[in-house]
Amino acid sequence: MQANMSEQFFEGVRVHFSSEKSFEQLKSALLDDIGDCPVDLEVLAETFGTWETYKDHVDGYAGPSGFMLFGLINHGDWMSKVGSFPRSLRVILGNPTLAITMLKHDLNAGLFAPVELLLMEEPAGKSSLMYVKPSSLMVIEPNDELLDAARILDEKLQALAVNVVS
Repeated sequence: MQANMSEQFFEGVRVHFSSEKSFEQLKSALLDDIGDCPVDLEVLAETFGTWETYKDHVDGYAGPSGFMLFGLINHGDWMSKVGSFPRSLRVILGNPTLAITMLKHDLNAGLFAPVELLLMEEPAGKSSLMYVKPSSLMVIEPNDELLDAARILDEKLQALAVNVVS
């Protein structure tokens, strides 16, 4: 059997925030909002049989921003094995009640839901936060409903970032 492959090019929009906060302060501010223990959505899906009970329970994990932590990838830990690098932390976050507003219009949006942030240590004790604007990744073909939902996610993610870096 031969696999069919296609490629589709698109452009993402990278958003970068500089902060006077230290890396640890930035990390702490983010985790204070989204939680510091990753939520296992698969276990919750097995536990709660209906969307209503699932949603009610999952919403309890969301922080003030509406997001919850799904995972952390500490690039600084493994990169230290090959030399001295600034600290860097990839953060996977989202909310199924936000994701469904997009995925119901296009399952391909699931490639970029949940979203990811990158926290980076900068010189002189400063830090930065970076992400790719979700709507620029999810909406690559005309789809007004998906675009509207993705723009709401853009706004929520930006509000979280502004709050964290300030």
